[in-house]
Amino acid sequence: MLKLLTENTQKSRMNELKKQLAHAQNYQEWKEIALQLDEESGIQQWKYENSSPYFDAEVISYRLGLLKKYRQQNRSKDLMHILREGLTYDIANICHPMLFVVCYMGTKKIIEEYVNEVHLGLQYLAQVESAEFNFEAKISFFRHCKIAYGQPALMFSGGATLGLFHSGVCKVLREQDLMPNVLSGSSAGAIIAAMLGVSEPEQTDRILTGQHVVGDAFHFRSLKTLLKERGGFADVRHLKRFLVENLGDFTFEEAYKRSGLNINIAVAPYDASQNASILNRFTAPDLLVWSATLASCAVPILFPPIRLTAKRYDGTHTPFMANTFWVDGSMRSDFPQEKMSRLYNINYTIASQANPHIVPFMQSDAERYRRDLLSWPERIIRRQGKVITKGIMDFTRERIGYVPQVRRLLDNVHGIVDQRYYGDVNIFAHHNLKHYLYLLQNPRPHIFQLLQKEGERATWPKVSAIEIHARIGKTIEHVLDDLQAQEKARLK
Repeated sequence: MLKLLTENTQKSRMNELKKQLAHAQNYQEWKEIALQLDEESGIQQWKYENSSPYFDAEVISYRLGLLKKYRQQNRSKDLMHILREGLTYDIANICHPMLFVVCYMGTKKIIEEYVNEVHLGLQYLAQVESAEFNFEAKISFFRHCKIAYGQPALMFSGGATLGLFHSGVCKVLREQDLMPNVLSGSSAGAIIAAMLGVSEPEQTDRILTGQHVVGDAFHFRSLKTLLKERGGFADVRHLKRFLVENLGDFTFEEAYKRSGLNINIAVAPYDASQNASILNRFTAPDLLVWSATLASCAVPILFPPIRLTAKRYDGTHTPFMANTFWVDGSMRSDFPQEKMSRLYNINYTIASQANPHIVPFMQSDAERYRRDLLSWPERIIRRQGKVITKGIMDFTRERIGYVPQVRRLLDNVHGIVDQRYYGDVNIFAHHNLKHYLYLLQNPRPHIFQLLQKEGERATWPKVSAIEIHARIGKTIEHVLDDLQAQEKARLK
């Protein structure tokens, strides 16, 4: 009887904590409640058990011992060697998603200790003074570390007004010093990426208050106008005016010099048989950011296809690839992971997903990585459903693809089905009917605040995983910045 009362009390306490967690107003409050839940439920014990099928605890334990020994014994050369041979964010699989779904906060203690010890080892090498590891050798070491370790990218999906969800994701990552320097965006996500990309660092927090995001981006044309003129249901001139006012007259190269962020805008040629592209300071340095963003927002039917505009060295606007029309990048490249990896040495990606036609089909990490027998039917249905759908579209394209409008529609649907909508860390919205009513409304303050808070709440459970992913890279970045500042001071 006493045992039953204890269990009921614990269950009641757990339910109360879960309610508090759901109504937390900021990350610090959420974190404190999450730690209480881990303690109350007994899951905390799991963190101290090294055995797991998802990572190699033996490798991590061995390396952890060596790292501690070399640092404590001031053996700089040995410490450099052991760090170099394992300088990857997912060594021994320590960043497997299933290691971050058991607890509300954190993961295995040995993983947290290992990441912290690498952090301490790097800091030690940054501060140590020796003849064999002089200032020049130190800078060279950390520059090599930066290349070897790579950097993360944050990807924003499309989603029209629902894309305001991304602002909440950004807000949390900035508050926790976890915001990547590489961003990509398509459609609505392109607007968020572009606004961050053209802003000076001190202006970023103001952008995330919604001051420049709220406005009249959509204006729907009357039936009379639709019948008289060609084009989409929405007035592209209205959206263009909104973007020019908020993004200014900056090219991708100029935007990078202002913000220090590498922004990438996904667009697709109107000819759906051609591959999608990403526009950035490497592929299109003279292209105007507002023009690329306008093209990425050109959802077929809603907006007409767009021609791109560049800015010459004398400030004159000129056509960019004049004979090509462009449309919404999310139709064929919502998350351009492979292309960014080649350009920026990406080691992992954070995907922020708000697309209304994708969110209902998104799976949590626990669902995606299940291997039990009961998960097989859904896994088979998902995989074979995708294969069958693509097969039907290929068959249809062969039979009636000679009709341009039908071919274009099938190519676009094929592009939507064939994409990969997951990153290494996934933050996605949870839409209900109310959200679909917001879809094409102009961004108003109350909608912005609602969707931003939803983005924040969706990001809080992911922070501990992102911290594990990011901490070593951030340490290398901060150390290298300090060393380069010292180098500049020496040269003066």
